Amino acid sequence: MTTALMETRGSAASTRWVQLVLGLIAMMSISSPQYVWTLFTKPFQDSLGTTLPAIQVTFTILIVLQTWLSPAQGYLVDRFGPRLLIAVGCLLSGLGWITSAFVTSLIGLYLTYGLLCGIGTGVVYIGIIGLMVRWFPDRRGLATGAVAAGYGFGAILTTFPIDTMMKQSGHQHTLVVFGIILGLVGAMAALAMRMPGKGDALPPPPQMASQAGTPPERMLRNKIFWLMFIMMTMMSTGGLMVISQFAAFSRDFGTANVVVFGLAALPLALTVDRFTNGLTRPFFGWVSDRIGRENTMAIAFLMEAAAVTLLVLFRDNAFALVVLSGLVFFGWGEIFSLFPSTLTDTFGAQHATANYGFLYVAQGVGSILGGPLAALLREQTGSWLPVFAIIIAMDALTGILALFVLKPMRRAYAGKAAG
Repeated sequence: MTTALMETRGSAASTRWVQLVLGLIAMMSISSPQYVWTLFTKPFQDSLGTTLPAIQVTFTILIVLQTWLSPAQGYLVDRFGPRLLIAVGCLLSGLGWITSAFVTSLIGLYLTYGLLCGIGTGVVYIGIIGLMVRWFPDRRGLATGAVAAGYGFGAILTTFPIDTMMKQSGHQHTLVVFGIILGLVGAMAALAMRMPGKGDALPPPPQMASQAGTPPERMLRNKIFWLMFIMMTMMSTGGLMVISQFAAFSRDFGTANVVVFGLAALPLALTVDRFTNGLTRPFFGWVSDRIGRENTMAIAFLMEAAAVTLLVLFRDNAFALVVLSGLVFFGWGEIFSLFPSTLTDTFGAQHATANYGFLYVAQGVGSILGGPLAALLREQTGSWLPVFAIIIAMDALTGILALFVLKPMRRAYAGKAAG
């Protein structure tokens, strides 16, 4: 290897880690609208004189727009590049907070916090994931896991400062101040991002990774995509059921307010869950870079099924609730590193952002199945046990599909492409 080539590769290696850090910062800047929302529900309810269910529609709008618009958002990022669109997304997310501070009606809240934050966070999330799979063809699992972890970890840095400022200055002042800060921080990080160019000598992708770029219209006709869509929908449903119904079922089990290590079990479990939900993404992404995507999926998804099973069996034990809920999220959050890296390995990096936009819709489908429909099933049966039984079955089935269906399908597809 010539000295010039070694220097080129060294420069590319340094550049891509800088891009990873910038992506992590931008992801952290957009995490608060989702993860800190719960702090604003009561102030909005009081200031607008409405009910909690009506306020919570805002959150539904945010999640649906963030996920269901992702195919269009991914296309725009691929078409016009990540720098401008990710910067605009960060600014839209911040603007959603700023404008929601001045709303006087529910519709105003839906059109500011729900609409602007939903569109903004969706553009940023899809754009950064698509950028990382291009910069790290050899470590797609680790790279996507790292930036996806930033989406969860970012709220850990802002939760207590936001809570403190709200108590001192009110929710409106807090929304304006943090909307400006988070929007500008994310936009500045985005403006330093770029796609890898021809002069960036990046390492080759793994053996089963596609060298060609499959556009979305061709990918959508491929059975592998729809298998992955079904698998991600099943995994998303289980995780989002636990996230959205955690307080409800822990109260039904009688463990929410039991003291564990000097703290009530419910908030302690939620704190532990944030750490494990973030930690699992780069960890299992790194593992999948070494032992294969499907092998890692099988391990993680079957572990998730086992963790949920244990959570149900020890549902009246508050200590077990804290520990096992953390394990549940450790077995769930890695879907945000395993699925995008597997999709890009299969269909190539050229259209990676737009392609993942279509797969990310599965998260939106899971939010409906794991949210209102799971709550309806509990209401109809009078118990959470049927809900958990379905979740356990879907987790186990997804792990089996990864190993015995997805893996041979991808191997055959890679061999056909190579031949």
